[in-house]
Amino acid sequence: MPSLIDLRRRIRSVKNIQQITRAMKMVAAARLRRAQDRILAARPYAEALREVVGNLSARVGERGHPLLVEREVTKALLVVVTGDKGLAGAFNTNVIRRARQEIAATAELDLLLIGRRGADFFRRRSSRIRSTHTTIFAKVTFEAAAEIARDISKAFTSREYDAVYIVYNQFVSAMNQKLTFERLLPLEAGGARASPGRPTAAAGAQALDYIFEPSAPEILDRVVPGYVSTQVHRILLDSQAAYYAAQMTAMEAATKNAGDLIDRLKLNYNRSRQAAITKELIEIVSGAKALEG
Repeated sequence: MPSLIDLRRRIRSVKNIQQITRAMKMVAAARLRRAQDRILAARPYAEALREVVGNLSARVGERGHPLLVEREVTKALLVVVTGDKGLAGAFNTNVIRRARQEIAATAELDLLLIGRRGADFFRRRSSRIRSTHTTIFAKVTFEAAAEIARDISKAFTSREYDAVYIVYNQFVSAMNQKLTFERLLPLEAGGARASPGRPTAAAGAQALDYIFEPSAPEILDRVVPGYVSTQVHRILLDSQAAYYAAQMTAMEAATKNAGDLIDRLKLNYNRSRQAAITKELIEIVSGAKALEG
């Protein structure tokens, strides 16, 4: 059984850890509030732009822009979005596991890594890495997202890759983050993803016949690059908010577990202390009786 000194030291150590996890939970909650505001503000614009691109692409077809062209996939690029830090439960692990499944299933697959955790993991395993971005989540900006979007768009249009996929954690709520795997390029001509309760762009294109000025292909040439940048920016904001939510939940659980452990250690400490006092009393009484006898 541990000594009283060992138990006191362990109780003090767990209390210090509990203070740290409680502070990290409060910091994550404050950052989550700001990140949640940003992603909720960005989603309506991203969805509206998705409908515009779907409407235009349904009008001009996949030949209207190079980023709409479907090709047989012989070589692909996978964008892996993880966090820069850990202490967020299975946030990073889920993304890395999904990426490894795609690597095992696809012969020709390169990686574009966003986030320090994913970069460190795949760099140690000699994976085929196109580029890494490990400082984006310090401050997510549209400029950084646009730079990544230009890189992958150029690689796709130059036929370096036949498809670009992305895996990340989508923010649903403070208690729920959804692991998401989707195709980023080529864009779906006229088949934009619909939101719950909202029609797809293709349905809107069938219902309404617009007059475009200038022509639809010209508008598409200007809108599509911005659309890709907007989607990458939205994904980064989603991942950032999901990370803070996962970290807040993990630190709340760690704080609670530390409290439970402290209670058990205090109980063991009190039992050991009581046993030691009882033993000393027995020794004193026995010694007194020995002297009397």
